Amino acid sequence: MTGYFATGDLARVRPLSIAALLVGSALILPGNDVRAQDRATIAIAVKDHRFAPAEIRAPANRPLAIEVKNLDSAPMEFESVSLRVEKVIAPGAVGTVNIRPLAPGRYEFLDDFHPETRGTLVIQ
Repeated sequence: MTGYFATGDLARVRPLSIAALLVGSALILPGNDVRAQDRATIAIAVKDHRFAPAEIRAPANRPLAIEVKNLDSAPMEFESVSLRVEKVIAPGAVGTVNIRPLAPGRYEFLDDFHPETRGTLVIQ
């Protein structure tokens, strides 16, 4: 016996370690992300420095993707302190803002380049 394992013990540990690695890697491979499959997606637009719709709703405790289409001729920055997100979206472009699962409540967002442009995310 040398070190911590006898030769026979090491032979038993290796197959278990390999099996654990295979199972663990299957959980993080692309396409196996349960959170991505459970994600709610909401589309909103910005036109004339207004969100349409200005109030959006989503289910509680699920990841969320907000697809923001900027129909204005100027860039905009989707920002929210309470959601902890910010994303600049070029004129005519669509940007996706990914949001972690949230508890029920109201979360304000705005266009940081045009602070009068405001909206609300209602989580139910």
